[in-house]
Amino acid sequence: MLTIAFAGDVMLGRLVNDRLRKMQPEQIWGDVLPHLAQSGLRIVNLECALTRHQKQWMRTEKMFHFRADPEAVRVLQAAHIDACTLANNHVLDFETQGLLDTLSVLDSAGIHHAGAGANANQASSPAIIGTSGAEPSRVALLSYTDNEPEFASSAEQAGTNYLEVALDEATLARIANDIARARAQGADLVVFSNHWGANFVERPSEEFRSFARRVIELGADIYHGHSAHICQGIEIYQGKPILYDTGNFIDDYAVDPLLRNDRSCLFRLVFDERRLCRIELLPVSLSVAQVALARGPEFEAICERMLMLCAEFGTALTRSDDRLVYTP
Repeated sequence: MLTIAFAGDVMLGRLVNDRLRKMQPEQIWGDVLPHLAQSGLRIVNLECALTRHQKQWMRTEKMFHFRADPEAVRVLQAAHIDACTLANNHVLDFETQGLLDTLSVLDSAGIHHAGAGANANQASSPAIIGTSGAEPSRVALLSYTDNEPEFASSAEQAGTNYLEVALDEATLARIANDIARARAQGADLVVFSNHWGANFVERPSEEFRSFARRVIELGADIYHGHSAHICQGIEIYQGKPILYDTGNFIDDYAVDPLLRNDRSCLFRLVFDERRLCRIELLPVSLSVAQVALARGPEFEAICERMLMLCAEFGTALTRSDDRLVYTP
């Protein structure tokens, strides 16, 4: 059995970076830390550059630029994060140098990454992560984004693994080839992680749903979505989980009073080889530079929302103590 913990956006810049200078990195994860430790694999979307480079991206207009000191990688290490997705709209906020620094920092920390690189081949390459335990397995992480097309890598240019959400033959062939490439490298499970769509969208469009289903049909075992800043529902398609959006997890963002992007979940998926056995959602509350297990009215509000959104996909969750649970 293998348990994979997924979170959405982890942004370590701005106020998070400032507070980290006076905090121990473990404090940022709070009482969520044991639940991460109990997982066999931990994957997040890193929503910033880890660099001292100060020159911001200016080639195109951009409102927000997220940068953390390289030492902020200690936050990821404290939670034993195994892999970060980097295909997103912030990894080049501090230009090519900021991206290259980020890759170097993660490599030095022993943290796998996918979705960005010194060229297109590196950006599209899967991260192959070995797991230990009674039944060791190999998990491939593929990372994509449809955000910031100007960040896209090329044969000779560093950047992200850019992919439009589309169902044309060329796009589907590229996805099929990437999954086949991961299988050829010995992957038992393939994670398709995508930083897609606009912010503050509560439900995926029919176009996005069709795209995610095709990705599953092409051989992915898990669809890991993020970018909306709020959690969306879960669909089980052909026995495979589609996490349409896993929301925020660590940040300093302003809170929308209606959509409440300070409410999220840790998603824990349990597999027996390639068979999905269980999904657990642990509701969490976010404050500046900290995540904590949700309690009281916050817990009830998150549960009510996720029960509703998942039910719209025919995914029935049940309450079990401090979490919501799905079993096939």
